[in-house]
Amino acid sequence: MEQIFINLAVADVNKSMDFYTQLGFKNNPQFSDEQGKCMVWSEHIFVMLLSHDKFKTFIEKPLADTKKQIAGLFSLSVSSLDRVNEIVEKGLKAGGIEPSPMKDYGFMQQRNIEDHDGHTWEIFYMDMSKLPNA
Repeated sequence: MEQIFINLAVADVNKSMDFYTQLGFKNNPQFSDEQGKCMVWSEHIFVMLLSHDKFKTFIEKPLADTKKQIAGLFSLSVSSLDRVNEIVEKGLKAGGIEPSPMKDYGFMQQRNIEDHDGHTWEIFYMDMSKLPNA
């Protein structure tokens, strides 16, 4: 089975776990400890929340300051615009920020949410029946 694991450096592992839980991720305690939490979006998508110290054991380059710079842009497709709004609103209530207004491309609506460390997620719904002809 093919899966994707997104590894994020976070300042406070437990605070980050709470934030991602509010977005709808589930914690997998089997692959979690005090320095890292495995957060499950689906059977194929996982986010590893790693303390700065633990993250640094996997890299050679300096750790980016994601509060000031974008190190990556992560996107999650969901089943409806209502679901987009639900996830982002939960993220805002959990202390995240919405760095830009919703974008509506006709066939796709997208909102962004940043976590406590500045990691940016695009949450979007795409209606392929409204996709313009290429």
